[in-house]
Amino acid sequence: MAKLWDRITTLETKLKELKARQATADARKRAVESRRARRDEVRRKILAGAVVLAKVERGELDGALFQKWMDEGVTRAEDRALFKLR
Repeated sequence: MAKLWDRITTLETKLKELKARQATADARKRAVESRRARRDEVRRKILAGAVVLAKVERGELDGALFQKWMDEGVTRAEDRALFKLR
């Protein structure tokens, strides 16, 4: 009977180790997906900003309206300085 209990204990230990490995792999996968989502979001913002800036430069979008949007939306001093906002 002791051998059976030893085998059960060994298998339970192995199961715990495998579950821990699976949890680590799942966490790694979530981290990769999260980084990818953040990277994609930043890329979308950069591209959208580039399109808006290009339209302002070409006169297709009112520069005063753009300045108003930026004045309303940008709050950090160093960010405001990039757009020459007071």
